[in-house]
Amino acid sequence: MQHGKALLMKGLFTFIVLYLVLGLGFGMSFVNVLITTLVLGVISYFVGDLGVLPKNGNMIATISELGLVLVVVWIMGIILSGIDMVTMAGAALISAVILAVGEYFFHHYIMRNGPVGHRRYGTSH
Repeated sequence: MQHGKALLMKGLFTFIVLYLVLGLGFGMSFVNVLITTLVLGVISYFVGDLGVLPKNGNMIATISELGLVLVVVWIMGIILSGIDMVTMAGAALISAVILAVGEYFFHHYIMRNGPVGHRRYGTSH
């Protein structure tokens, strides 16, 4: 599996979740959801999937990405959409929990079909 395929899969899943939660649920514009998806996808792929996952395993990577999603979506949502901090915190939490569940399974896929060859991944699943 190559990085492009992994990023595309992650990006599509992330966009769908964020559009359903932030766009339809909280009224964020399509463009702002797309921008948030792109920023979040790149950061979480390189930090979580290629950084934390190989060294610490799936559970630690999933938990760290949950925190990352929470912070990035919360801050970007406030900046891009003007939704108040408390409401955006709730939207970010919902998004983070749903995406974390997906990330758990995405990490299994990454570990089986590693985009960087046969890297050694942590044993925590």
